[in-house]
Amino acid sequence: MTRMTPFSNPLLLGFDTMEKTLERVAKAGDSYPPYNIERLPSDEGGKHRLRITLAVAGFDEADLDVSIEENQLVVRGKQADDCARDFLHRGIAARQFQRIFVLADGMRVTNAALRNGLLAIDLDRPEPERLVKKINISVTD
Repeated sequence: MTRMTPFSNPLLLGFDTMEKTLERVAKAGDSYPPYNIERLPSDEGGKHRLRITLAVAGFDEADLDVSIEENQLVVRGKQADDCARDFLHRGIAARQFQRIFVLADGMRVTNAALRNGLLAIDLDRPEPERLVKKINISVTD
């Protein structure tokens, strides 16, 4: 028996990668670190702008890595465990994380800034050009 999905419609050609991406996103259940995504006002160029803000208290700039891998924004954090300190109680763990955000085509990261324990990553998407392409029809008899 074949599995029917919303993307198996014959009119949706080439969307199989989107289905795999949605399945991968649905499986991601880790909630650390917490984050916000907000829509920023459009700039004068009409670009759609977003800001992702992650709560990364305790992480220094050297402990964080922000990269784009294929169509994914990947934020990694790794703290070194300080063995020289003698804790009576340890409630703040030296914890590593990896948070992945799937980006739509055309999304660009414009800035990343760390301030007061919050990592803000700005993204924009310029308005795509409207492209109309004439396809020639060949006649064979």
